Amino acid sequence: MTWWQIDTETLAGARFVISPVAEATGALLRLHKRDGDRAFVDAHGPAYRRWIARRPDVKLVLAASLRPGWLADFLAPPQAVTERPIDEEIDRIRRTPDAYAHADIARALTLTGGPPAPEVLGTLSPGPLIAELLEWVWETIIAPDWPRRRRILEADMVARTRQLTQGGWVAALADLKADMRWLGNGRLQINAARYPPREVSGALLFVPISVGRGWVAGDERDRGCQAIIYPASAPLAQTGPSRPAPDALARLLGPVRARLLVLLDPPKSTTQLVALTGLALGSIGRHLAVLLDAGLVLRRRAGRSVLYSLTAAGRTLITAARPADDPDLRAGAVRQATTRSAVSLRAAPASRARSRAAGGVAPGSAAASAAATAEPLPEPGDD
Repeated sequence: MTWWQIDTETLAGARFVISPVAEATGALLRLHKRDGDRAFVDAHGPAYRRWIARRPDVKLVLAASLRPGWLADFLAPPQAVTERPIDEEIDRIRRTPDAYAHADIARALTLTGGPPAPEVLGTLSPGPLIAELLEWVWETIIAPDWPRRRRILEADMVARTRQLTQGGWVAALADLKADMRWLGNGRLQINAARYPPREVSGALLFVPISVGRGWVAGDERDRGCQAIIYPASAPLAQTGPSRPAPDALARLLGPVRARLLVLLDPPKSTTQLVALTGLALGSIGRHLAVLLDAGLVLRRRAGRSVLYSLTAAGRTLITAARPADDPDLRAGAVRQATTRSAVSLRAAPASRARSRAAGGVAPGSAAASAAATAEPLPEPGDD
């Protein structure tokens, strides 16, 4: 595994920050590798492949810089401790000295067991080439959708900060990124790969992105800043358009309330709903109040956390309004069957004990059927 040794002052000063260029880089990695979010790749992959086909110089730099399990530092250096405009972030990459970029690429190839860099690569200026590509990704893919993406990232940061205040860094880092966990004694496991450990001091940044799996960013020229780029929480990071509410449901409840009702499967907080819809918090609160009064949603609180979820009536209403061949309807049926199976398994030992005490419950009886189909109470979430 790869781990960082983080001193106390660095951890105390660590912060969450939004980086527009990190969002663009996450999109670039997703398009280059063609994995993960298929809707995103299908929507933007053809334009990306046409662009890169016209630029063999950029393609050569990418092939050497994006290695299996490794991303050359110059391609995505940690940015400032506060958010900066995209132009400033890209300009920093553009000004990367050629000597540093080539040394960084050679290091990436060596650590990942790749072949030596081709001679023609030595005649190129990697920094300006990557900057040009990131500008295209930003302007073509990210910028038109940036307001929505930014709301997603802000909502994730609010939720992570609340985890931090309630449970410390162990809680905040628990599900931040695959293979990442707090080891204790100032050690943070970064991933499962076997790369040399790194001592981290100075600034430590946590940067959410709505597309991509994330990575760690450092700069050998300046060890004063390190960054961990991580995927925003799954309920928020929907890079494609959300599935609209059924027309019949929209006519019955109104388009906004219908959309909120559909979004509450799975359960969400008001912060998440703001991020996904772009509506004001007060507006969402008023619509949720109507849905609560109608008995279509539940509101559960645990400390400072609040989560809204569908009641049985709300779920039935959505199901009735959808066509029989709706893929969400099929997915919901699968989730419901899975939940029922899990509840049935968890309840089995207790059921047998009660059966022995009360003289038994006949298999297939109404009581046994009710126990097997019981659904769990909603879990508390972020507000």
